[in-house]
Amino acid sequence: MAAPDTLAKHHERDASDLEVSRCKHLAIQLAKFPRVALGHLPTPLEPMDRLSELLGGPRLWVKRDDCTGLSSGGNKTRKLEYLMADARAKGADTIITQGATQSNHARQTAAAAAKLRMGCHILLEDRTGSSDPSYIMSGNVLLDRLHGATVSKRGGGTDMTAEMEALAATLSDDGKKPYIIPGGGSNPIGALGYVNCARELVEQANGMGLHIDALVHATGSSGTQAGLVAGLTAIQSDIHLLGIGVRAPQEKQEGMVFDLAQRTVSHLGTTAEVTPSHVRANCDYVGAGYGVPTDGMVSALKLLAETEGLLFDPVYSGKGLDGLIDLTRKGYFDGVSDVVFLHTGGSAALFGYPETFNLPGYMAH
Repeated sequence: MAAPDTLAKHHERDASDLEVSRCKHLAIQLAKFPRVALGHLPTPLEPMDRLSELLGGPRLWVKRDDCTGLSSGGNKTRKLEYLMADARAKGADTIITQGATQSNHARQTAAAAAKLRMGCHILLEDRTGSSDPSYIMSGNVLLDRLHGATVSKRGGGTDMTAEMEALAATLSDDGKKPYIIPGGGSNPIGALGYVNCARELVEQANGMGLHIDALVHATGSSGTQAGLVAGLTAIQSDIHLLGIGVRAPQEKQEGMVFDLAQRTVSHLGTTAEVTPSHVRANCDYVGAGYGVPTDGMVSALKLLAETEGLLFDPVYSGKGLDGLIDLTRKGYFDGVSDVVFLHTGGSAALFGYPETFNLPGYMAH
């Protein structure tokens, strides 16, 4: 009779083999959809051992979606692989999208359009009211223009969907063939990028002999989390998925994610059933609002820059990182061994917030 530890290892191997089989089946389902290669995939999965040592909790890892390659990388690249393919399939020659002033999504969309020889119109909503020249002209805004996109701005609270539709009508009248991408690329087509990421991460971890107990990430427009929920549900993974909200209250955030995850599963055509229990969002780290810095975010970014040599962004991944660190210190992950933080990129936005970090030797304008 086998010893208990041998049986445990045997059962773990069986579970791993089954998970890999489900991942392969999910890959076949995803292959039905048009996709254009834009990212450097798979992205690295690396340990953050200095941070783990400092916090004294589980071993922490980082899934490096800041390394997707397109215009300094970020999570939107995965979504754009499916969205831009859909745009091309529909004969579009011009892309329209929207976001906040320092939108990482806008930057990556502008870059994707440039790569695929399409025009690009970016509408930026002023959600912070900041008049700092660095914020309104540098960082992602500079890169939007460098990629050749037309950039126009709208006041906070504007109906951005209506604005994009009005612009699309004007462009159509001028003989263009516009394609509208929602903010964050968050619809069932874009969310396929993170269905695929869920598959990629599980296969990657299995190949390393790593069992992921929890996966943590920043959640905003909901496409990343909805795709992960759909993907992990499809492969029946037991990974505990937690989104750290950067914009909306918990009930609203979880509602948006649940709705989009259901629509993504339907679009994918899988038999997986998403339930509210699959969706978790902690929205205690938003602070005064979207894009508004918090002390916790500043501390988290400085800590990772100084210990792991990693850069995060002040709007999105930085607040997610703050949540990961604070929850680890509070014992949220006690009893588990390995936790992965999904790095969604966005370090270009740091240049829009130079005074926020109060760095020695920095000369304010």
